[in-house]
Order: sequence, then structure tokens, then C-alpha cells
Amino acid sequence: MNYAVGFKPRALKDLSDLPQADRRRVVARIEGLQNNLAGDVKKLTNFTPEYRLRVGDWRALFEIEGTTVPVYRVLHRREVCR
Repeated sequence: MNYAVGFKPRALKDLSDLPQADRRRVVARIEGLQNNLAGDVKKLTNFTPEYRLRVGDWRALFEIEGTTVPVYRVLHRREVCR
């Protein structure tokens, strides 16, 4: 199933704060979500948003709403569970 990936304003700000090399890598992996949620995706328990994508030390938090995937945050792994 193909999904349309979108970014919330806070996720865009998070991406702009990343180093250039990490930003390119994270965006490439997020775009990979369009094809059947490819990548290291995990459903989170007792946490909102419901899913995370792991890209090295960075985590992209998103939900699945029908055929759209809104990305809410892109954070370092030490900041995600706080």
C-alpha cells in the first residue's frame, strides 16, 4: 500500500535543527515510508504518536491516518521517551 507522507510544522523545525548529513539521511528514510512503511518502524505502546521510525540516533514519530502518514516530530533517541 502506498502512503502520502506529510510533515507537521514542528517536524519541519526539528529537521531544520539537524546537521545537514543527518537531515538528508532522515528525510530519505521518511520518504521510504511511502512504500508499505519500509524501514525500522515500530508501534509504540502507551505513547502518542503511535509509531516511530529509527534512523541511527534519530527517531521520527508519526501516525497512520488512512493513506496519509503525518510526521509529528524528529528527535534524538535520548529525547523521545521524555
